[in-house]
Amino acid sequence: MSNKKSYENIDPVTLGVIAGSFNSIAKEMALVLYRMAYSSIIRESEDLGAGLFDSDGNELCESDSTPMHIGSLPGYIKGVKHFLGNDINEGDIILHNNPYHGASHTPDLAIIIPIFYGGKLVGFAANTGHVLDVGGMSPGLMVDVVDVFAEGKHYNAVKLYDKGKKDEAMWRHVLENVRTPNENKGDIEAMIASAKLGQRRYLELIDRYGLDTVQATEKRWMDYSEEMLRKEIEKIPDGIYKAPTGWLDDDGRNYGEPLKIETSVEVRGSDIIVDLTGSSPQVETGYNVPYSGSTLPATYTIVRSILLDEANSEVFVPQNSGIFKPIEVVAPLGTIFNPKFPASCFARFNQINRLADQINLALAEVLPEKTTAGNSAHVSANSYAGVSPDTGAYWIYIEINEGSYGGRFGKDAMDSVDNLVANTRNNPIEELEMRTPMRCHRYELREEEPAAGQWRGGIGIAREWEFFTDTLFSGEGDRHFDAPKGVLGGADGQTGSLILNSNSQKEKNLHAKLTNFKINAGDTLLIKTPSAGGYGNPLERDPEQVLEDFKDGLIAKRTVKDVYGVILKSDLTIDEVATADYRNNSLK
Repeated sequence: MSNKKSYENIDPVTLGVIAGSFNSIAKEMALVLYRMAYSSIIRESEDLGAGLFDSDGNELCESDSTPMHIGSLPGYIKGVKHFLGNDINEGDIILHNNPYHGASHTPDLAIIIPIFYGGKLVGFAANTGHVLDVGGMSPGLMVDVVDVFAEGKHYNAVKLYDKGKKDEAMWRHVLENVRTPNENKGDIEAMIASAKLGQRRYLELIDRYGLDTVQATEKRWMDYSEEMLRKEIEKIPDGIYKAPTGWLDDDGRNYGEPLKIETSVEVRGSDIIVDLTGSSPQVETGYNVPYSGSTLPATYTIVRSILLDEANSEVFVPQNSGIFKPIEVVAPLGTIFNPKFPASCFARFNQINRLADQINLALAEVLPEKTTAGNSAHVSANSYAGVSPDTGAYWIYIEINEGSYGGRFGKDAMDSVDNLVANTRNNPIEELEMRTPMRCHRYELREEEPAAGQWRGGIGIAREWEFFTDTLFSGEGDRHFDAPKGVLGGADGQTGSLILNSNSQKEKNLHAKLTNFKINAGDTLLIKTPSAGGYGNPLERDPEQVLEDFKDGLIAKRTVKDVYGVILKSDLTIDEVATADYRNNSLK
């Protein structure tokens, strides 16, 4: 029997054209979704993912959006197969969101359309999007929730269309049990349009090139990604690399009781094993992480980002299931990264961003030029909700506030930007003020100095809201106590904070995690997100960069000398001789 692989006879041009078409299709699917969506979290923040998958659920391509959405979709498809078995038919449109069967978490709905060709299942077009509400105990977001059933409605591979026929009763059930039926309806219909486009484009490829050629390209494209990642892993010396112990603030109910994150990364030939043994046991709130839908995609994303950064790669390496194969994740059952049913796992994003940062810090020792200092590694996801006195309908707004990257070899960090495994955009303030009874008084970089280093840390944001009506606030935040770590002599960053009625007699510091906290009309809320860590010894920073930071108002004059060892003349130019002497003495 021949061992020749199916794709070896495909000419390189055809291979490249079909592979390029996969990526274009995923991007086009995402464009349709966020342009048609009703809710701002999808339409403006682009909290979504879209792509094509083979008949086994392997990812073929993904959109340039939130990696947690698209990376979890193979798990969604596995969950759909668990519930439906062989009852997957041409014309089906399937809705799924069970976090114990592949979903990234309950509000991330997926629409999955099976693709048939010649009566045979050949793949799936699928997407996910974070909807405003799924009918749980709290509007929008929640942390302090008793179990997974209290999170909201679970759609276990339900068919909105069965063999092409719309199930009107199921649609009513889906939309009549949430607080935002109009927005959810618009979002789901946008997701269906996006998946139908992917289905159509995939079938067009098959019609043009033939099923055998397209499927052979899929295998080659996944094998290629796996080969390229394995080559990078093999460059790392075998060994076990351990990150400093990380601490999450608390579980959103038992305040003051931090949760441990232990992370080691073992390199064994062309394999990487990320071991989370020793991390906190699962908690009694929703502050747990779905293993398949969130722990795995977060790990895959950060490993690929470190080793195959597109900005530094000489060749394009596609993101698909081939990337997943060299990576193993050990997360003992019953811990926060792999909870036992029926524990809630609604509020999972801060943990997986910290997981990504822990892997980054573990590899900093052996890959100093590919990793960063400690990142903000949090998601200050907040929801605001109330009932309109005019219509009696709920209004809900969900925002994801930006963080900051840690300093990196050769470059200062990026300020005020989503980072690591998050990839959402900010919402325009003007639109939010038109649609919600809130007004933004501040939205700017934090005033505190960035973390010092040869390359400085990134700066988080300060955002202050005023509320015109009584509002229910739920905050899914963290990092009010454990600052982002500096590396190689760089300084640690700044922790975040939530302050109610800042600079008034009613000022009150709030916990990072709150569920259904009542904010009264006239109150203000000041959100500060963490600033990241610095990279390298500050005394080795280019004096000209130090002077620029001072002129830009990022650092005080005393910091110029006391931290960076730069001596300024009376005309605010650099005294190069005095600076060299001062730094040499300080480094001794």
